[in-house]
Amino acid sequence: MAKADFNLSSVSSSFRAGRRSAAVTHAGIAIAVTLAFLAFHAVRAFPSLADSNGDNDSLLRLVQVRDLLAGQSWFDLTQYRMGLDGGFVMHWSRLIDLPIAGLVLLVGEQAALVIWPLLLLALSLFLMIRAADLIGGAPAVLPAVVTGALALHFVNVFLPGALDHHNAQLALALGAAYALMVGLRDGAASPGGAGGVAGVCAALMLAIGMEAAPYAAVACAVAAGCYLAGGDAPIRLARGFGLAFAGAAAASFVATVPSQDWLAVTCDALSLPQGALAVLGGGGLALATLVPVLRQTVWTRLGALAALGVIVALVAISAFPQCLADPYADLDPVLRQYWLSSVTEAQPLGALVRAGELGTIAGYYATPVIALTILALQAVRGRLTRETAVLFAFLAVAVAVSCWQVRGGVFSVTLAAIVLAAWIGRARTLALARPTVAAQLVMAASWIVSISLLWQLAGVVLEPGDATAATETETETEMAAAADATCYALADHAALAQLPAGTVLTISNLGSTVLHETAHRVLNGPYHRNNAGNRAALDILMVDPDAAATAARGLGIDYVALCPGNAETQALARWAPDGFLKALLDGATPDWLAVVEGTGTAPLRIFQVRR
Repeated sequence: MAKADFNLSSVSSSFRAGRRSAAVTHAGIAIAVTLAFLAFHAVRAFPSLADSNGDNDSLLRLVQVRDLLAGQSWFDLTQYRMGLDGGFVMHWSRLIDLPIAGLVLLVGEQAALVIWPLLLLALSLFLMIRAADLIGGAPAVLPAVVTGALALHFVNVFLPGALDHHNAQLALALGAAYALMVGLRDGAASPGGAGGVAGVCAALMLAIGMEAAPYAAVACAVAAGCYLAGGDAPIRLARGFGLAFAGAAAASFVATVPSQDWLAVTCDALSLPQGALAVLGGGGLALATLVPVLRQTVWTRLGALAALGVIVALVAISAFPQCLADPYADLDPVLRQYWLSSVTEAQPLGALVRAGELGTIAGYYATPVIALTILALQAVRGRLTRETAVLFAFLAVAVAVSCWQVRGGVFSVTLAAIVLAAWIGRARTLALARPTVAAQLVMAASWIVSISLLWQLAGVVLEPGDATAATETETETEMAAAADATCYALADHAALAQLPAGTVLTISNLGSTVLHETAHRVLNGPYHRNNAGNRAALDILMVDPDAAATAARGLGIDYVALCPGNAETQALARWAPDGFLKALLDGATPDWLAVVEGTGTAPLRIFQVRR
C-alpha cells in the first residue's frame, strides 16, 4: 500500500513539474515574440511614437502621468488644461498611472512608452498560449502563438506609446478567464488560489474602467456557477474568487477615492456603487460557501444565490438607480449628435452595416462568430469541457458588447484566437494522422479563416466603391483637404508649441495632442465629462464668423488651430456650411484673426486672436 501511495505521489509530482516546465517554455515563446514585435517597430523607427494616429487617450494618459510626477495629488484627477476655466475631473484610474509613472522615473519617458505596452503584450500572449494548451493540448500551442500574436497586433492596443487602459484591461480579462479555467481543471492543485487570482483580476478590471464591467460580471457569474454546481473544488474556487473580488475592490476604492468622496456616486468610475456592490456580491458569495447548510444541496445553493442576487439588485435599484441608465445620459444632445455619433469605437454593429464598412465588420466579427459556432457545436454534441465553457461565457459576452459598441472587438477577437488555436490544433492532429488531401485542405482552411487581418482585407476589397458619387458631392476645398495631413503627427504641433502659453480652440480630436506637445490649454477634447468645454467649442466652430468672434473672446481664446485634412474638420464643415470653421477651411480669414507666420500652408494652420 505504501508503495502504491508513493507511486501516485510521484506521478502527481511529475505532472506538476511538467506543467511548470511547459509554463516556462510558453513564457519564453511569449517573450521571444514580443522581442520580435520590438524589433519590427525599431527598424521602422517607432512610428507610433511620432504619430499618434488619433490615439488621444494614450497622449492624455501621459499628460496625466506628467502632472502626477510634477506634484499633482494622487487623488486629484482634474485635467486643469482642458475645458472651461478650472478644467474637469477625468474618469480614469490612477491604478494605470502608477506603473507608467514608475517606469518613467526608472528608465525615462521614451523607454517607458515602449516598455509598458510590450510588457502587457507579452503577458497577454503568454496567457493565450496557456489557455490554448489547457483546452487543446500541445498541438494548439503553435497555432496559439500565430493566431494570438496576429490577434494582438490586429486589435492595435499594444503599439509603443499605447498607454490607454484597454490593453491592461484585456490582459486582466485573459488572466481572469485563464485562472478560472485552471481552477476548474480536473485535479487542480489549488482551486481556491486560482479563484483568488481571478477575483483580483476581475476587481482590477472594474477599478481601472467601467468599460470592463461586462467581463468582470461574467467572471462573477462563472464563480457563482461553480458554487451552484457543488463539489469541493468548485466551491473552494468560488470562495477564493468571492473573497479576492471583494477585498481587491475595497482596496482599490480606498487607494484611489479620496475619503471626502467615499459617499459620492459616480457611475463612470470606481465609487460607492461599484465598491459597495462588489463587496456585497463577492463577500456574500464567499459567506455562502462557508455556511455548511448552504452547501448541502443544489436547492440550498440555488436559494442562497437567489437571495444574494435579490439583495444586490435591491441595493443597486434603490440606492444607485442613476447608474442603471444610459452611460451617456448626461451628455449634451448637441455633443451626442455631432461628437458621439462620429466616435468609431462607440458605434454599434448596425451603424457599421449602414455605413457599408465591410472591412471593419469582417475584421472584428468574423473570427469571434466562427469561434462561437465551434463552441456551440461542441455544447450541442456534449463535448464542452468546463474549461472551454469558461471561454464560451467570456467570448459570448465580448461578442454581445461588440455588437453594442465596436470597442468590444478588442476582447472578442483576442478570446476567439484561443478557441481557434485549439480548433487548428485538432485539424493539424487529424492531418498528421490521416495525410489525405481532404485533411490537408481542412487544416489549411482552419488556418486561413482564423486570421482577422485576412478577413479585414477581404472585407475592404468587397466594400462598394462610390467614387463617382464622391466626386459629384465633394467641394474642391474638401478634396484638397483630404490630401493634407490629419495633424496627428507630433511634429505638426511644433510651431504651436513655440507660441506663448494660451488657450487654443481646435477640433476635439486634437485636444490631447495639443496638451501633450505644448504648454497651452485647450477648450475641448474627446471626453464625455468635458461637457461644457466641448459644447462651447462647437458653439464657436459652427456659428457664423462674427458670432464666433464674440464667443471666442468671451472665453479667452488666444489661438485657433485649423487642420484641414482631419476628418473631424471636414465633418463639422459639412454639418455647418455657413459656420466659422467652414469659412476658415475655405480660406476666408475673418479680421479678428491673424495667421501665425509660417503656418499658412502647414498641416496645422494657426491663427492668433486679435485683441
